Amino acid sequence: MKFIWLLALCAAIGKSAVCFIPESEHINGENGWYVPRSDGSFYWIDKAEAEMVLKAVRSLLNDEIQNAPVDFYLFTKSNPTEGTNITATNNSIKESNFNANNPTRFIIHGWRQDRLSDMNNKIRDAWLSNGEYNVIVVEWASAQTFYYPKPVEAVSTVGKKVANMINYLASDHGLKFDTLHVIGHSLGAHVAGYTGKNTNGQVHTIIGLDTALPLFSYDKSEERLSSKDAYYVESIHTSGGTLGFLKPIGKTAFYPNGGKAQPGCGIDWISICAHRRSVIYYAEAVSHKNFGTIKCADYEAAVNKECGSTYSTVRMSADGNADEVEGVFYVPVNSESPHGNAN
Repeated sequence: MKFIWLLALCAAIGKSAVCFIPESEHINGENGWYVPRSDGSFYWIDKAEAEMVLKAVRSLLNDEIQNAPVDFYLFTKSNPTEGTNITATNNSIKESNFNANNPTRFIIHGWRQDRLSDMNNKIRDAWLSNGEYNVIVVEWASAQTFYYPKPVEAVSTVGKKVANMINYLASDHGLKFDTLHVIGHSLGAHVAGYTGKNTNGQVHTIIGLDTALPLFSYDKSEERLSSKDAYYVESIHTSGGTLGFLKPIGKTAFYPNGGKAQPGCGIDWISICAHRRSVIYYAEAVSHKNFGTIKCADYEAAVNKECGSTYSTVRMSADGNADEVEGVFYVPVNSESPHGNAN
């Protein structure tokens, strides 16, 4: 019955404006959002309607969201391609390759993805190419449906469940918060934010890869990924203003090609290619450290590519950024791999 009701609600909302080019009176992310459908199209929903829809989803699907399993798959140098499903139990962790002496990386996918999605493999392989790490891929596909508002409502619950696993690993198995990174793509970036909001210690670094914009407000930092969710929060913007946030939401914000569209994506009307580029760029940055940057006065300068031509000493997603870097950076990129354009 709930599923049928959601279909009816989705159909009713779908009667609102549907288009690929925003109408002049619609300001995406300000007075409403263009919300994605599973078929790649969008529908417009204003803020008042959005609150009503999310409240209805929360009421009808709360039990389903709360009970949806969140699974964790551990990869290490000893098992680089076959993940071990770990749980918050002593035997599970002791029988795995988890090593508290090594830094830990949690990877959180976005909407309509799962643990087998290519984004997880790219980021996992990038970190394992750097040395000994505990790379843990979070699987939260069971909390999702084709109807985008449901996973939006699930974000906080999933983030708390990830935090619970981190808290357990820290308290019972020696995970160190000062070498912990949580990396999330799209909706997964907001999950990472809620993870940081609920851990017993401060997460060292959160990376938001083109953090999802639809149904999230810049002025409600408590309901999205924000700079307060970890010691250091870094955001990489590649489809800003469409699928991803355009305004900076971390201590440091990087804007490849200005942060809105990406070279090599061709006619990318709904920004899916640009949205995915954040993952590709990040994985390359981790493994090759080859993304040079140009410091900007503010994010508008980065978007308009008005930051000059003098490269800074900062590299996008470099390990040392947490203690040394703050602000907004324009990132020149190439249309083909290698995308990094270090000077």
